[in-house]
Amino acid sequence: MQLDSFSSREFDRGASRSYEAAWLVLSGLLVASWLPGSGWRVLLLRAFGAQIGTGVVLKPGVRVKFPWRLAVGDHVWIGEDVWIDNLAKVTIGDHTCVSQGAYLCTGSHDWNRKSFDLITSPIVIGNHAWLGAEATLAPGAVMGEGTVLAMSAFGQGRMSDWTVYAGNPASPQKPRLRPS
Repeated sequence: MQLDSFSSREFDRGASRSYEAAWLVLSGLLVASWLPGSGWRVLLLRAFGAQIGTGVVLKPGVRVKFPWRLAVGDHVWIGEDVWIDNLAKVTIGDHTCVSQGAYLCTGSHDWNRKSFDLITSPIVIGNHAWLGAEATLAPGAVMGEGTVLAMSAFGQGRMSDWTVYAGNPASPQKPRLRPS
């Protein structure tokens, strides 16, 4: 790699630099803060373009790179210190839990190119899924409906519906029963 040849000029940030700067300031002061409360976090994310359903709980310390690339369903819990590093779209389904310290990463680099080009790919988390504490999702990861990614696991690619995954890289461990 020759990092002096890297350029992100081609990357579409999805908003103006001033809009992004305003988000960074307000997010750092309020959304990612230790202050309790969820409703005002939801309102601020919506004000910056996030699509957020009803009954969403956002705990202190949540970080969102670009709210205009975030869609969250109804009755979702997002725990303390979750980092949604969404250079590409992140979609989180209804009745889903993203536990504390989870990391959702939509960007990487092409290590085969001297210029270390940026590569982005969206993440989709299905309805009724659970992303465990300190778990990580790679760019392009798809968690199916009811999928569980265990604590500290590394999820990539397509993970089957109603299946529990664990490990690094995560592999299927057992089926998850549908709640009655």
